[in-house]
Amino acid sequence: MSHDTLPRPAKTEEPATQPPPTRRRRHWTKRGNPLAGLGSVVWLAVVIIPIYAMLSASLTSQDKALTGNPLKPPTSPTLDNYNTVLNSGFGHLLSNTAIVAVAVVAIVLGLSVPLAYVAVRTRNRWSGTAFRVFLLGVAIPAQAVVVPLYLMIAKLDLYDSLLAVILPTAAFAMPVSVLVLVGSLRDVSEELYEAMALDGASPQRMLFQLTIPMAKGGISTVVIYASLQAWNGFIFPLIFTQSDGPRVLTLGLFNYVSQFGVNIPALLASVVLSGIPIFVVYLVARRALVGGLMGVGGK
Repeated sequence: MSHDTLPRPAKTEEPATQPPPTRRRRHWTKRGNPLAGLGSVVWLAVVIIPIYAMLSASLTSQDKALTGNPLKPPTSPTLDNYNTVLNSGFGHLLSNTAIVAVAVVAIVLGLSVPLAYVAVRTRNRWSGTAFRVFLLGVAIPAQAVVVPLYLMIAKLDLYDSLLAVILPTAAFAMPVSVLVLVGSLRDVSEELYEAMALDGASPQRMLFQLTIPMAKGGISTVVIYASLQAWNGFIFPLIFTQSDGPRVLTLGLFNYVSQFGVNIPALLASVVLSGIPIFVVYLVARRALVGGLMGVGGK
């Protein structure tokens, strides 16, 4: 029998594949954690209620500050307390505090970024030892070294000046800043450094063109942290300054405290006004700040 006459097997038709049945979308959501929600509400109340009481009291007259319910809205709000604060040298105190904050941030960034870069990129025993010794500053409280710092500042003839506040504030902000930046710079991929090295880039070029742009989160965290340290600093301005010339906002609050009483509404109005600039800085850099604290660096 020739091959042409061989019977051909009958073709079996494959059953048509049916599309999988689509699941109906559930219109209910997963049940949340009630304890977490309750904790969030409690924490929100802990934060919001004091701020509300402060704002309410700052709009109250002096004779009504200590009477009635502090959580009750003021019946006749007034801006006289804010006028009193603005007309009592608040601008001078604000400018001094801004100078201190900007100078501290500049010093901290100018020193901590190269130090963190060297600690991350240098692979030897001495750099690791120097980094660990440098971090010992985290465990040293400012109160423990006030007397030696006072003697040093007096010897340098810096007493009663803004430099007497700027230098120690920046020094005590450095250890935490270096620690944050080291964690941020370690997130930069090693392949990127190798690629730039193959292109003939110098370490300085790697620092400015690769490391700093990739570590924006850590740098923003350091900016916020150093700004808060300088803005809210009290012990260094109190001990290292004396006259009204270099006085900052934290010391200016004493203007509303006298021998016979405290002007509570004006004091709280001053606190509100002094907190607005640093709050604006936080709003601008809050996303980078959260990213840097979570350790994701510039990613």
